[in-house]
Amino acid sequence: IYEEGFRMPPVHLVKGGEVQRDVMTLLLANVRTPEEREGDLAAQRASLAAGERRLTALVDKYGDDLLLRAAGELMDYTERMLAARLADLPAGTFAAVDRMDDDGLSDDAVPIRVAVSAKRGRITVDFTGSAPQTAGGVNANRAVTLSAVLYVLRCLLPAGVPSNDGLLRPLTLVTEPGTVVDAVAPAAVAGGNVETSQRIVDVVLRAFAGALPDLVPASSSGTMCNLSIGGEGATPFSYYETIAGGAGAGPNRPGANGIQTHMTNTRNTPVEALEHAYPMLVTASRLRDRSGGAGERRGGDGVVREIEALAPSRASLLSDRAKNGPPGLAGGADGAPARFSAKRKGRWEDLPSKANVDLERGDRLRIETPGGGGHGQRSTDAAAGG
Repeated sequence: IYEEGFRMPPVHLVKGGEVQRDVMTLLLANVRTPEEREGDLAAQRASLAAGERRLTALVDKYGDDLLLRAAGELMDYTERMLAARLADLPAGTFAAVDRMDDDGLSDDAVPIRVAVSAKRGRITVDFTGSAPQTAGGVNANRAVTLSAVLYVLRCLLPAGVPSNDGLLRPLTLVTEPGTVVDAVAPAAVAGGNVETSQRIVDVVLRAFAGALPDLVPASSSGTMCNLSIGGEGATPFSYYETIAGGAGAGPNRPGANGIQTHMTNTRNTPVEALEHAYPMLVTASRLRDRSGGAGERRGGDGVVREIEALAPSRASLLSDRAKNGPPGLAGGADGAPARFSAKRKGRWEDLPSKANVDLERGDRLRIETPGGGGHGQRSTDAAAGG
């Protein structure tokens, strides 16, 4: 945990409308690009101020009693919609298991197990038996696990249903403290939010596939594929992006190509913007042809992203699905696993999914993200299998 960055307990950054310069100075002394980070914090403060103004305007217009009552009714509505959806689930317990490749420090897989059962409009999601928390930074705290489960529950509802506390009310979440889905301090957690959350969604959806086979898709890429590149010198820089993959095919559609799925909401960084702002050259940015899993409906293709360093820098990879591709469903084939490589001193070398790589000018880093799993067995496959 102590290698993951600067950690600060809750303190006032702004008090009485005034920025506390000692706190701000302490924060900015611990980052590579303080001017950019101060701008980020200013933008966040501005968004909070805008939210405050708009909420106050609603109170002024409608009064706090009406506003609170309306908010309560929205939550009650979401709860009723979810309870009605859960009541349609068949009786029984539906279990699944999936794995993280490793924790970045050992080669051991990190299993995540879940059992899902619904009864009378309520649902229990039980992660008992998941791996103990790891030395490497793929641990998720309980809040991350809860968020991933709520995301899956939200996917069961029509698009117009609001997301709010009503989603929580029918849910019983069971986790064991000290496991990879309920880590306790001082567990390292850098990858829990961005990577393990994806695997939690994968395994919960796979459990739901047993209850809702006509709704649930095959696994998507299952990684946000986090890439950060930083450099020192006359002009220090720090760059971070996530790289899309293939979406899993569903019962009624193929998977989408080159898209971020599930527990992420980022889009690709335009090549022109990256090259304008940083000492990097994008030498490839394309779909990874036929990386989606075969099936009656094919999984979406992943992405190939290749970047050449134009200045000495260090790249950090935080990813997964490099040892086993995203599983197909209902007889569909798995998507292609991720692949990572670097060209240094004229030679290509393979990299693990979690790595730090020093790059000199002219060195290249290539990232090939997973394709989505396929859904359903093609008729030719079925005939061959018979």
